[in-house]
Amino acid sequence: MGRLITVATCSLNQWALDFEGNTQRIIESIRQAKAKGARLRVGPELEICGYTCQDHYLEQDTYIHSLEMLVRILSDESCYDILLDIGLPIQHRNVNYNCRVICLNGKILFIRPKMFLANDGNYREMRFFTPWMRPMEWEEYHLPPDLQKLQGRTHVPFGDCVISTPDTCFGAETCEEMFVPDAPHTHMSLDGVEIMTNSSGSHFNLQKLDIRLKLISEATRKCGGIYLYANQQGCDGDRLYFDGCALILCNGRVLAQGSQFSLNDVEVITATIDIEEVRSYRSSISRRMQAAMSTRKYNRIQTDFELGPEADDLDLVIRPTIPHEPRYHGVEEEIALCAGAWLWDYLRRSGTAGYLVPLSGGIDSCATAVIVYSMCRLVIKAIEDGNQQVIEDVKRIVPGKDIPTTPQALCHEIFHTVYMGMSKQSSADTRRRAKELAAEIGSYHLSFDIDPLFEAHKIQVQEVLGFEPKFKVEGGSETENLALQNIQARERMVHAYKYAQILPLARKRPGGGSLLVLGSANVGESLRGYLTKYDCSSADINPIGSIDKADLKRLIAWAQIHFEIPVLQEFLDAVPTAELEPITETYVQSDEADMGMTYDELTTFGRLRKVNKLGPYGMFQRLVHDWGCDRVKTEDDHAPMYEPAEIALKVKRFFHYYAINRHKMTTLTPSLHCNDYSPDDNRFDLRPFLYPLFWKSWSFKKIDEHLKKLEKARKATK
Repeated sequence: MGRLITVATCSLNQWALDFEGNTQRIIESIRQAKAKGARLRVGPELEICGYTCQDHYLEQDTYIHSLEMLVRILSDESCYDILLDIGLPIQHRNVNYNCRVICLNGKILFIRPKMFLANDGNYREMRFFTPWMRPMEWEEYHLPPDLQKLQGRTHVPFGDCVISTPDTCFGAETCEEMFVPDAPHTHMSLDGVEIMTNSSGSHFNLQKLDIRLKLISEATRKCGGIYLYANQQGCDGDRLYFDGCALILCNGRVLAQGSQFSLNDVEVITATIDIEEVRSYRSSISRRMQAAMSTRKYNRIQTDFELGPEADDLDLVIRPTIPHEPRYHGVEEEIALCAGAWLWDYLRRSGTAGYLVPLSGGIDSCATAVIVYSMCRLVIKAIEDGNQQVIEDVKRIVPGKDIPTTPQALCHEIFHTVYMGMSKQSSADTRRRAKELAAEIGSYHLSFDIDPLFEAHKIQVQEVLGFEPKFKVEGGSETENLALQNIQARERMVHAYKYAQILPLARKRPGGGSLLVLGSANVGESLRGYLTKYDCSSADINPIGSIDKADLKRLIAWAQIHFEIPVLQEFLDAVPTAELEPITETYVQSDEADMGMTYDELTTFGRLRKVNKLGPYGMFQRLVHDWGCDRVKTEDDHAPMYEPAEIALKVKRFFHYYAINRHKMTTLTPSLHCNDYSPDDNRFDLRPFLYPLFWKSWSFKKIDEHLKKLEKARKATK
């Protein structure tokens, strides 16, 4: 036995129900781990079937095919001579479990079911699986016939066990188990387990990596030990992006860190650790006392396979991995890289010919276009690095031509921007900005006016109803004004899909094909309902649907410098406007004026509603302190200052518009999930879409009652 142990973990770009493709990526990761000298390999959660299978986990096919793929892995002798920690769903005694299967040389050592299931936010694991509710207990699992032949026996252990090798001991936990207060790794470490593996399907959220690293770092700093974190990477068929970033830590320090936003389908990282460092680190008296007192003892599955062969100790080329500081991306870079990688996975896996976005000259559609350009930059970088999968995907998407060598060249082939103006409503500035941005990034750009079709709708209304609708600036009512704006907005959606279908054929793309239409509604506008149902917010997918206006501006400012696109400054300087009403000498439509609140206020409302779980009354009670004009402002306090009555009105206005527009969320374009207050009605934010009138609600009456008390108290102190 030696003291130097080399271990491997990985990030895999798996795809829900792509059983054979997923299995091939697993086998490739095992081969790469072996080539790097690793004796233990851990992979992502449910890696054989893909994590986001949703209700397919209720189907027998998913369990049958997952086991068939496990047989394929165990039968492959290139996967021998390394301990494997593989994720798949398993049915045991008619109960569905999310499992880790620990294998060696074509044999299963034991099966470890997940004990704490993720069941909030984007996750509904309790809908599909049952947690293993008996800590430190196990029973026999009856193997299906094909596995019996490989195993040479009919049963293997199933439950909460650990693996004991001649030189160390390792145990497995799965994703959510790292986040719970009484985490399994604590009890494992007190029972002498020196290596912990965590197999995750952890999705991207802005700045979430910091949380993961702190949890793992604290776990190993407090308990001592080696921690291997594996994660899915990419879009596996849903709104989520799994941001990889496999990690290996020892005693609180980072030894190896994978990429967070990569186009590599398989990424393996390794580290070599002196196991004696774990033992000496754990020698503190307080830790020894707790370990000696612990009554939670694990069944140890014995194997004679050594993780640290003596030959490694005699090889002076091998040395322990040097710790380093963790790497982080800023918010702006996270958006550019995450959304770009998500769009690439969606494009290559959907089999379509490219993307189209209605480019209005405003900052939201500009952000969507910049993200597509970021995708093209990622793809060109991957081509330059020799990524064969990316090269093959580009050849399919851009058939019959040489592989593009610049982001602009690729953008011109697969990205289409369309400016759809109105003679009275659209300004020369927005038309010019859209054209200049398209030229900078290389997109195939169209620009035209939709006045004839808009006028045709107005004429039809006159003919059918004998009534001529007018804009507000022309003397019309609010109803007429809104109806005329909606006609334009919906007409643009029809044009977007028309050109998405016909452009590849018109451009003589071999095989034709069609384009995916991208949406550009940000999270604040969706939350407030400041969009037309079935307008250009209705698209195939939306890369910015859960990102707020402030972060989008940060993205644009960052891209102006790092992508060298000077025209982006003009987008930042422009006043946000829908340009759906005629421009006059005294009137230009403004988004914030239309909404009755600023984008920053919308972000605050959104976070308090979802993250802080506050209704109207609770939100008012909070904001009279956060926004109140009587508070003493500190240097880092940038919140507005309002009278209590103003705050009450703003809270009421937000909940009124949120409620009457909630029905729009039921048809909201699927958006990349990036933050924790998205109003996505699909499964993240589950609420009614038919509300009682808030202006008559008990919550609003309580706000009025509390406001009177506040005003009375303020008068008494003056």
